[in-house]
Amino acid sequence: MLTSPSSSSTCDSFSSNFSPSLTNAFSCFTIPMGLKLSRKVIGARVFSRKVKDRSTLKVTCRRAQERVVEEEASTMTETKQSFKVSSGEVSPLGVSQVDNGINFALFSQNATSVTLCLSLPQSGKDDLIDDGMIELVLDPSVNKTGDTWHICVEDLPLNNVLYGYLVDGPGEWQQGHRFDSSIVLLDPYAKLVKGRSSFGDSSQKFAQFYGTYDFESSPFNWGDDYKFPNIPEKDLVIYEMNVRAFTADESSGVDPAIGGSYLGLIEKIPHFQDLGINAVELLPVFEFDELELQRRPNPRDHMVNTWGYSTVNFFAPMSRYASGEGDPAKASKEFKEMVKALHSAGIEIILDVVYNHTNEADDKYPYTTSFRGIDNKVYYMLDPNNQLLNFSGCGNTLNCNHPVVMELILDSLRHWVTEYHVDGFRFDLASVLCRATDGSPLSAPPLIRAIAKDSVLSRCKIIAEPWDCGGLYLVGKFPNWDRWAEWNGMYRDDVRRFIKGDSGMKGSFATRVSGSSDLYQVYQRKPYHGVNFVIAHDGFTLRDLVSYNFKHNEANGEGGNDGCNDNHSWNCGFEGETDDAHIKSLRTRQMKNFHLALMISQGTPMMLMGDEYGHTRYGNNNSYGHDTALNNFQWKELDAKKQNHFRFFSEMIKFRHSHHVLKHENFLTQGEITWHEDNWDNTESKFLAFTLHDGVGGRDIYVAFNAHDYFVKALIPQPPPGKQWFRVADTNLGSPDDFVSEGVAGVADTYNVAPFSSILLQSK
Repeated sequence: MLTSPSSSSTCDSFSSNFSPSLTNAFSCFTIPMGLKLSRKVIGARVFSRKVKDRSTLKVTCRRAQERVVEEEASTMTETKQSFKVSSGEVSPLGVSQVDNGINFALFSQNATSVTLCLSLPQSGKDDLIDDGMIELVLDPSVNKTGDTWHICVEDLPLNNVLYGYLVDGPGEWQQGHRFDSSIVLLDPYAKLVKGRSSFGDSSQKFAQFYGTYDFESSPFNWGDDYKFPNIPEKDLVIYEMNVRAFTADESSGVDPAIGGSYLGLIEKIPHFQDLGINAVELLPVFEFDELELQRRPNPRDHMVNTWGYSTVNFFAPMSRYASGEGDPAKASKEFKEMVKALHSAGIEIILDVVYNHTNEADDKYPYTTSFRGIDNKVYYMLDPNNQLLNFSGCGNTLNCNHPVVMELILDSLRHWVTEYHVDGFRFDLASVLCRATDGSPLSAPPLIRAIAKDSVLSRCKIIAEPWDCGGLYLVGKFPNWDRWAEWNGMYRDDVRRFIKGDSGMKGSFATRVSGSSDLYQVYQRKPYHGVNFVIAHDGFTLRDLVSYNFKHNEANGEGGNDGCNDNHSWNCGFEGETDDAHIKSLRTRQMKNFHLALMISQGTPMMLMGDEYGHTRYGNNNSYGHDTALNNFQWKELDAKKQNHFRFFSEMIKFRHSHHVLKHENFLTQGEITWHEDNWDNTESKFLAFTLHDGVGGRDIYVAFNAHDYFVKALIPQPPPGKQWFRVADTNLGSPDDFVSEGVAGVADTYNVAPFSSILLQSK
């Protein structure tokens, strides 16, 4: 055991007959546990704090100048357990198991006092907090090194202990501090987090978040034959999805105990294989508070944050994505089971991570759970008046390039790679990560460089959403060190505009489908550094893109003021749902056109969950707060579309996988593509055709897009010597003729391309 720096004494018992005059002699001591908290405690302060509607007794174990609280001795009960404390170790931050106990370490540069709060498991009881929390006040002369507060506690259970911190410091808001010593705060480095037990249970909306740990369970068994898929970036087809929404609907057919969980996702891996995707990009799976909008009366207090873009902690998997009750240790294990199963199926896992802000909101309606109360001035960007800067649109902005915060983010990323074996990350509003501590843009952000150069992260895909809510738009200009990929927002906009028939878009469309060389052909960047997408989680679904001219967000409670107004959508002649056969046929054709364009484009394609059957949100383009069928995958709809819409989408993905000319490693050269076009300057021309040449096998691919509202007779070029053209896809045809993987022979010298349709030919 450790001894005091000021004393050679070993730890002694702290008990009811201990003399307060001796307390200064010890830097480690034993605290009797198993008490039914007494009102006669030597060297301790007893008080109560309300948690929800319950009165929770707290015992603060003070190391010096304690006072005796005299009450009737009859309230005392016998002790059942004791533990010892010592000064502890400065690293690692968070909780760690050491030879002499459990070590707790917390960074706070500006705190003047830190108290560790513990709640121990009681036999046969589920609610630990009702049995009281022990509070250990850390002495800065013993339990602080530099800006890190630390303490080691012996004889603690190896799991099921809940913990948090009370932190106090300067009270001057005008100096940037937001300390509040009445709030038990979550450890930023907690590897497991205990919150409410059931997702979206409004009866638990005020549940507190506590750190916990599990040093007792055996290490996860990844298996002797386990291996990472290690898919080259040029070969990826990414499927953006939400873990809960994927199997939460009863139509999923999974056991209700695992609906909306990591295990539920495992049950549906065959769907990924049928579709042909080889990477899933999960909407946030870090611990978040889905009921944050319900904590006070407001226009959105009916909503449940089901997307998860409001991080509580950067290390812990979302506990309520575990099966059954929201057990954090179970969530950790089941997350690993999900990763293992995906990898076994040859599918990579990319996490959508939110390091640009946290759940703690703004100064008007603060929701203090961790960083704000631990050291607001370090963790958040502040303006010259020490008010929170808001480049995230969510009230606060994480101070990403502060050395301490940067190390927190790097430690978090490494943890997900080493502990959970994830294959990559998509960084939400990544332009925030390119800002200095004062919010100004940086040309060479230290954090972005560190992520690109980190050895642990070297095998990972790293993808930026290269913009933020402060106007820092970095598409094609994101600092990258030849490692970072980007969501190509210009691809989305230009492809949408061309396919729906906007004038003057042919040249831009050609640039996008050929790899966006105007954006990414610089230094050693590759076409796959542009992540191409037409649809993502925020905005219209693919079906809504062709069904609505305007957003319909009334259900969100903000009077339609939320969500993007500039969607580049076209309803094909009627706003919303219709029985008109002509309009429905045109919408089906347009959805296939978008998907065909995405799958023949150079770069990395990404599609959204549900677009493979035509999911609708009925025009809501900001559906983050609906834990309903509006977001949930509708498996019966999939079944109804399996032989037509789904079939086309799946076959097109598989065609991409099997044809290397659609996924070049490098940007196209003049000999690799021929544009069948002499009308580039005509802004009213909405027809584009080109041939991708296969220099080895002669399996050229010809593609034509007609965004006119009339037929275009296309001149088909001569196939390579000894070959002939076969029709593989024509979006104007019904299933199964719209896609024939082996091709249909008999293509003549001309092809009559229907209005708002596209064709794909292959030479054989």
